[in-house]
Amino acid sequence: MTNNLKISNPTQSDMASACNLFEASISDAFEKEGLGLLIDDIQKEIEHKKHLLHTSLNLADSDTYFLVAKINRAIVGTISFGPCGEDIRSCTENQLDDVGELGSVYVLPSYQGQGVGSALIKDMATYLKQQGIDQFCLDSGYKRAQKRWLRKFGEPYKVVKDYWGPNSVHMVWLCKVTDFID
Repeated sequence: MTNNLKISNPTQSDMASACNLFEASISDAFEKEGLGLLIDDIQKEIEHKKHLLHTSLNLADSDTYFLVAKINRAIVGTISFGPCGEDIRSCTENQLDDVGELGSVYVLPSYQGQGVGSALIKDMATYLKQQGIDQFCLDSGYKRAQKRWLRKFGEPYKVVKDYWGPNSVHMVWLCKVTDFID
């Protein structure tokens, strides 16, 4: 585990640092998946995450809740919880529409593999339990993330072949909150 890791709610003053994190980690994820040439898709994903964070900070009744991980006041990771997204609705034929989605789990490439993502998931699970929420879903089409999520979350609830095109797989997990709290 990385020393000096602090997890908190983001503030307006965190917006620029969080946006830099989205740009670096999403670009890196696409590159490592062999999709670095999909510039429009990368930019669309970055802008979507920026919009979610901006909305969560600026709307009192936002349905998305964010946490950020900081080391020495610099944001090194993010996680969110909100309504189930379109990919999950589509992949599950709307079976999980009433289950909230764990999303925006991004960690700066230089901090990956050091427990930042696990700490974010644990803190988010603790928050969800306090809110009376007993399960969440999440999804991924990234092969590298799928390997990590298979180890962390076990067998997926749903696997959709060719979702993003030939030879692509999209996975959806349904998890119990209490499985991620000490």
